[in-house]
Formats: sequence, C-alpha cells, structure tokens
Amino acid sequence: MSGASITKLTLDGLRDSLQQVGYRVEAATDPVAGVSYLRSATGGLAFDIRPGNQLPDSDGSFVDAAFTAVLQVQGELPLDLVNRWNVTRRFGRLQLSHPFLVFCLDVSVAGGVAPDYLRAQIEIWDRLVQELIAYLRDELRQLSARNGSVSPTASQGSAQQAANEAGASATMQ
Repeated sequence: MSGASITKLTLDGLRDSLQQVGYRVEAATDPVAGVSYLRSATGGLAFDIRPGNQLPDSDGSFVDAAFTAVLQVQGELPLDLVNRWNVTRRFGRLQLSHPFLVFCLDVSVAGGVAPDYLRAQIEIWDRLVQELIAYLRDELRQLSARNGSVSPTASQGSAQQAANEAGASATMQ
C-alpha cells in the first residue's frame, strides 16, 4: 500500500498487507452466509479476517474487519480464565460461548489511517495470538495442577501442544 491515507479496506488489499509481513493468506467463502473472507494462521493457530461494515459505494470495500480465531472447547473451561485474559489485555478479547472460545481483534480505518497503522494492527494481532497460546498453556497447566487430575486442553497447532504439555483433558480446537 502507498503512503496515502487508507480510508477503506478490501479483501485484496488486506491480503496484500498480510502477505507483505509474511503471512500466507487464502480467500474463502462462508458456505452459509455466502460472504467472502480471508484465512491465515500464526503460531499454529488458524484465524479468519472477516469484513465488517460495508461502505455505501458497493464496490466491496468496508471500513473495518475482525481478526478471529475460534477454538472448540471440550470439557469445562473456567470463565475466570477468560475474564482474567480480558482484564489484562487491551486490544484482543476472548469470549467463551460453549463449546467455543473465540479470540477477536477489530481493526477500523474509519476517518483514514496511515499504512503503518494497518501494519501495526497486524503485528498486534500476531503478538496477541502468541501471548494467548502461552497464556492458555500456562493457565491450563496450573488448573491441572490445582485439580490434580483432568482439566481443559486446547487442540489446534500450538494450542494443542500447550494443552498436551499441561496434561489437561478438555479440548480447544
């Protein structure tokens, strides 16, 4: 992207921005809603980039997007673990809607932003995903130690490894 202010997003533009910082990105279409989105991964955790509010010019551009990773939880995951993440992290948020744990970061270009801002948002997402993987690994290990037995685990790339190392039993995919 050029040095001009970014006032709208497109899937192609977002794909280019993600590829410039080293992500592999593929386009996908939600079979139920018929909506196109992007799919990528970092640290072994797959995530989607879904377009948000469309602009009235109807050229497929939008003013915001949601970076979202969904993990499937099998077993019990204490809500205080989710709340503690949300209290200690500023940008990304977790939501437990059993059986899913959803991690999300909204990116908006409303009013216009510099290209470096968009890149910084992508870097924040990457950093938060890495922190989330470590957080889940540590919290699940502690939960397992406190319970002395079976507790939640995570299952998807590094999240799975983290949970397996913790010896936990509920699963997040």
